[in-house]
Amino acid sequence: MAPPSSRQAGFSRRAQLNLFTSYIIAGIGALIGAILLILSFFQPTLLGTVRGAARDTTTPAQEVTAEVRAGSQSLIETIGGYYRAGSQNARLKREMELARIRLREAEAIKGENARLKGLMGLMESDVTPVATTRMIGASASSSRRFGYIGAGRVDGVKVGMPVRSARGVVGRVLETGATNARILLLTDRESVLPVRRVKGDVVAFARGRGDGLLEVRLINLGLNPLEVGDMFVTSGAGGIFHPNIAVAIVEKTTDDGALARLTSDPAATDFVVVQPIFEPGAFQAVSGGAEASLNDAETDLNDAEASLEGVEGEQNDVDAN
Repeated sequence: MAPPSSRQAGFSRRAQLNLFTSYIIAGIGALIGAILLILSFFQPTLLGTVRGAARDTTTPAQEVTAEVRAGSQSLIETIGGYYRAGSQNARLKREMELARIRLREAEAIKGENARLKGLMGLMESDVTPVATTRMIGASASSSRRFGYIGAGRVDGVKVGMPVRSARGVVGRVLETGATNARILLLTDRESVLPVRRVKGDVVAFARGRGDGLLEVRLINLGLNPLEVGDMFVTSGAGGIFHPNIAVAIVEKTTDDGALARLTSDPAATDFVVVQPIFEPGAFQAVSGGAEASLNDAETDLNDAEASLEGVEGEQNDVDAN
């Protein structure tokens, strides 16, 4: 029987040397670390070169890592942006549409302010207006050209009063209600307005055509002195409209006058001013003259009927005898 071995289990000189060497290396590393720690406390700038050299060594690897990270982020953002492009475009379109609407609203408010300032200028003139109101409607299907305003008898509006805007004459009151009135627009075929040219005082009559234009007929026929671009204003004749109010601008000349476009288009007019009649006496005289002529005609008719009845009575008496 072999004698038992006297060697201990796991005994190896190489293992012992490796363990001893590791202890030595660990101790040297701890000693170096302690020395560096002490130097960093008492001489902080002494190790700057070492740290810089260490950073120089690791910089290439860090740059590669940063480029890879930036590239991956850019790729992710590109993919995400591709999927979000549709919703972003739709949102931007909605914002642009809303911005356009707000811009148009601001332009409309600006235009309305300009028109209101023009009306304020009218109210500050020598002629005190009877009422300031809106154009609330106009005839659309009829062959006649009527407009409607939001002021009536309770506001002092009467038949025959001129209606104008800041740009010029619109028409005259034709009928009145309690809180509204119907006006005869200048473009109506039954509308006739005495006018004169600003340059040269050429007098004429402006008659509506029903198509938005006025037919200007000269009083003194002969060589037509009118030119495209001439402006006509009210002359004050007739006693209704105050003089020197803009009416129309010549667009085309004819043999005996011209075709002119209104300076105050009723379709584009919001606010109007009702003014008193320029010469109430003349207007009443004209109206009263027409009524007097009608009354005289009725009286003559009654007298003729009475005379006829008398003749018939006499003829009956003769027949009886």
